[in-house]
Amino acid sequence: MKSDACFFVRANDQGGREHFTPTELCRGPWHSDHCHAGPPTGLLARAIEQTVPQRRLARLSVLLSRPIPLEGFSIISEQVSDGKTVAIATSRIIGDDGKVAARACGLLMIRKPPIATPTQHAFLGSPDDATPGPFPIKQTHHRLPAFNTMAVEVRYPPGQDDLPGRTALWMRSAPLLADETPSPFQRICPLADCGNAIGRNDDIPGIGFVNADLTIALHRDPVGEWLGSDSEGFWEPDGSGLADARLFDATGAVGRALQTLVLIHPADGGLSTAD
Repeated sequence: MKSDACFFVRANDQGGREHFTPTELCRGPWHSDHCHAGPPTGLLARAIEQTVPQRRLARLSVLLSRPIPLEGFSIISEQVSDGKTVAIATSRIIGDDGKVAARACGLLMIRKPPIATPTQHAFLGSPDDATPGPFPIKQTHHRLPAFNTMAVEVRYPPGQDDLPGRTALWMRSAPLLADETPSPFQRICPLADCGNAIGRNDDIPGIGFVNADLTIALHRDPVGEWLGSDSEGFWEPDGSGLADARLFDATGAVGRALQTLVLIHPADGGLSTAD
């Protein structure tokens, strides 16, 4: 991954609204003209955090209703409620054709002074003790540069590998924008959308396991560039599934990511999904 790599190029449209053009690092593995959903999810989180800057984004739920276009899009956000401790804001990705490709709802909480409280502790180890390796999905359906081949660095904890089944790994990805440091929530979004690949049940030629949504819930802000995922998948005979990933930084667990999956076979007419 190049040191100057990023997922998006930003400009202002005629109305003064930010417009984002994805780079090839944002291309998903299934279709050459569609984004991997992780980086755009980071922008949805960014828009919500900018809309309610005084609160901490704790949960983001994204509905991927249409493929997110690689040619570019804009984002609209608004705050819909403001309680004493909790606020809710939404954001939408709107393609250049005017159609909404994804909708997000964010739950934001007030930040309180630290107090000593009991909690659960879970650790994935340290990325410094992990071994570099390939992203679990090593190829794409279109053979073009993409997120999984160019945008991320991967390390595997001792005893882990890139084979199908429940898998843990560390990942460091490119920033969303070249001139902006992502927030902790924004930084974890690309990893959070990889649970279906990390914990896939099998490698079957021609089979797609794509997510129709993504929910990220963080009980604390992750720290550092290297972030971890311990993911497992559940594939069902009717073509539905679920990817369940516990998320980590070097000091322990930070939250969870869930993806509702659609299993796609070549007989279904090919891959035309959001991921």
